[in-house]
Amino acid sequence: MTVKRVILEMGAGNDLQGGDYTKAALRAVQDALHHSSLSFVSTLKVDKSKLLVEVTIGVQEPAKVDAAKVKASLPVGVVTVNVVKGGLDIPDATGGDKAVIASAAVQVMVDV
Repeated sequence: MTVKRVILEMGAGNDLQGGDYTKAALRAVQDALHHSSLSFVSTLKVDKSKLLVEVTIGVQEPAKVDAAKVKASLPVGVVTVNVVKGGLDIPDATGGDKAVIASAAVQVMVDV
């Protein structure tokens, strides 16, 4: 099997109140998805269920991301989700809350 990457898209998402890393991660993935088109799937008659989709999420507290929710948000393919340290936390001026920013990289690979 020779797997080749055919799409790499990046996105950013945030949760401005509440510090919800999963919400920010989901928004980052959706941002990345809205930048791409899988038109090659129908043109080349690729089976969508066999696309390999690798998602990498960067946030300051990786353990607080529900990777299963992120995985479920992808519409096609065999999906893997990796959550790593990255992104940004921006503390509220009052010190009681924070805004969180997640980065996402979505890669789609096919067997050629």
